[in-house]
Amino acid sequence: MAKVRIQTVRKSYGAMQVLHGIDIDVADGEFVILVGPSGCGKSTLLRMVAGLEDISAGTVSIGDRVVNHVEPKDRNIAMVFQNYALYPQMTVAQNMGFALELAGVPKAEIKQKVEAAAGILGLEPLLGRKPGQLSGGQRQRVAMGRAIVRNPQVFLFDEPLSNLDAKLRVKMRAEIKALHQRLKTTIIYVTHDQVEAMTMADKIVVMQAGRVEQIGTPLELYDHPKNIFVAGFLGSPAMNFIEGTVSHGPTPQLRVSETLSIPLGEIPTSVRNRDVILGVRPEDVLPGEPGGIPATVLVVEPTGSETHAALQLGRQTITGVWRERVSVKPGYHISLKFRQTNLHFFDPVTKERLQ
Repeated sequence: MAKVRIQTVRKSYGAMQVLHGIDIDVADGEFVILVGPSGCGKSTLLRMVAGLEDISAGTVSIGDRVVNHVEPKDRNIAMVFQNYALYPQMTVAQNMGFALELAGVPKAEIKQKVEAAAGILGLEPLLGRKPGQLSGGQRQRVAMGRAIVRNPQVFLFDEPLSNLDAKLRVKMRAEIKALHQRLKTTIIYVTHDQVEAMTMADKIVVMQAGRVEQIGTPLELYDHPKNIFVAGFLGSPAMNFIEGTVSHGPTPQLRVSETLSIPLGEIPTSVRNRDVILGVRPEDVLPGEPGGIPATVLVVEPTGSETHAALQLGRQTITGVWRERVSVKPGYHISLKFRQTNLHFFDPVTKERLQ
């Protein structure tokens, strides 16, 4: 195991710069997830750590060694790819042990390490099969087993679950997290799925357009997003954003239009008497008593454990998520209230958090 330090790393393809000075510290044994929309540079950054992409500027260190010019095979890392990258003509056992065979490891030791990894991943009955005889989840476990047998300092995962169906993704998330807890190894994991990031990571790095927007634990980022991008990216359904002007007075309100104002309760003095964007998580949009915030129900989506509702609030649509069963139908006029302790305020110009 080892720490990983990424310092002012830049990547350019000719005149086009795709990474703009990235700084990330990954502690020994930490599970860090790079998350962001497609094209934000997260996979490019992972490949630079792996040695599969050249570094235009800055340094990448694994342990106490700068590895900018170290060959991938000499970095003591193992990478798990989106497409598994298994050899179809080899058995599961041969796939898992192939890198060790190339390194000249004795056959008895290879067999021991492959069987140990298979035991961790529940692959013992499959060691004699070939990849074409396996399900997607089984192939992904084989790819993970191939990484485990090498006992690397750092595991790198590049969107490993994106080819799996939704139910299997949930199962594999739990398996990878349990594997990390058992091996206590350093993991850097790339995904565009913010649910994966929230449920698996010790620390999340949110990226956009080749820059780091915010780094923190899942709950730190969820409860205290630094800006509107992070606030809107993390959370499903996404945070609601409502523009308006906060009144100055003993009972502050957000004036959205001439006919609609939203009571705010206790708020920081920094957001009074100014234009703001109010952020409200869907779970903090609650059915209220008559006389609350007026809204019209547009769409109702019962999921069993929750009810999701699209609601017309003034000129815009917001989303509410309710744990309790609510008897509403499209076209109903209802009153809402917002959970006052969980409101977020952003500057409408800079898009940065105000408090």
